[in-house]
Parts: sequence; structure tokens; C-alpha cells
Amino acid sequence: MNVDYLLQLGDDALIAAQRLAEWHASSPEMEEDVALANIALDQLGAARLLLSYAGEVEGLGRDEDALAYLRDDREFRNCLLVELPNGDFAVTMAKLLFLSAYQLRRYTALVGHPDERLAAIAGKARKESAYHLDHSAQWTIRLGDGTEESHRRMQDAVDELWPYTHELTAGEVSRADWLATVEPVLAEATVERPADGWAPAGGRTGVHTEHLSYLLAEMQVVHRAHPGARW
Repeated sequence: MNVDYLLQLGDDALIAAQRLAEWHASSPEMEEDVALANIALDQLGAARLLLSYAGEVEGLGRDEDALAYLRDDREFRNCLLVELPNGDFAVTMAKLLFLSAYQLRRYTALVGHPDERLAAIAGKARKESAYHLDHSAQWTIRLGDGTEESHRRMQDAVDELWPYTHELTAGEVSRADWLATVEPVLAEATVERPADGWAPAGGRTGVHTEHLSYLLAEMQVVHRAHPGARW
């Protein structure tokens, strides 16, 4: 098993979890606070399993905490989409829709992987991703086909994030399969699919936006300030 392969999966989940956790106590509804916290925990759970496995495969004595808290941004392998700022609620739901449509496809394919440990992780994460997709799809439709203001915000969110979705489909998940999941949701939400064009990339090789550095500074500060501390 390739370490970078596991880091891609694990870092996507870890950074997504960190971003979603930023919504705690700030969501538009109390119920949504709980929902987003649960989705963040799902992503964090997958990240822990994947990073633990990556550390073992790497063989350098780094556990999940070391990989999460002691790497610099150039060592992370997450896609650019997950590190982008949350923006408003429409942006967060569009991000979750695009990510979960990708993760569900990828985890589903990995359920049959010959590596039994990876297949087991994927089996658990696939069920969670199906819920994440359903949740974000419902909100995308609710906002897109809602008021004039909510529709504008959802269309703006999709337009803003669309270029970053190409990185999701540059590997094992085909663009056609991903679109087969996303396009019907956008259509029901009365949101126009943007034209394909500019396609930023680099996250899989450690070339990130400036947003990841700020996210990591906040996420890693306690661990780095008190190395080896135990609660």
C-alpha cells in the first residue's frame, strides 16, 4: 500500500473535518449545528483510521497525531477544495455536496480493494458519505429552489467552487461518474452548472493555497506548543 495514497484519503477527511467544525454554534439552525458536528466527526473518524494506517505503512514511527499535527503544508496531500474557507452556508453546502459525491464514489470502489484493512475502512466511510451526500443535496435544493436571495447565494457558491472540482476527478473517480451524481441535484435546485474552464490543482503533490497554512496554524498550535503532552 502506497503512503501517499492513504494520505490523500486521510488528509481530505481531516481538513474537511476541521473546516466543518468551524461552524459549531454558528449554523443557521440549532439542528444544523448538531448535523454538521456529526459530519465533522465522521470525517475525523475516517481520517484517524487512514492516517494511523499511513503511519504504519510509512514505517518512520509517526502515528496519526504526528501526521496530523507535525507536518507542514507542503507535506499534506488533500485536494484544494477542502481547504478553502467556509464562506457562507451555501458555500459550505456546495463544498460538502461536491466532496461527498467524490468520496462516496471513491470509498465504494475501495470496498473491493485487495487490501482488507483499507477495504474495511472504506466500507465504514462509504455509509457515512452516503448520509453526507444526502444532507448536502437536500440543503442545495432547499437553498437553490428557495428565495431569490438563497438561490443567488447557492449559484454564486457553485460558480466559485466549480473550478476546484476538477482535481477530484483527475484520478480514480471519473468526471462522468461524479457529474452523474451532482448534476441531478443542481438541476432540481434550479442552479446552472458552470462551464468547465480554469482547473486549479496541486494539492495532491503538496502545492496548496494560502488558506491551508492558516488552517494548520490554528489546528496544530496546541500540539506544537506542548509536544508529548498527555491529558
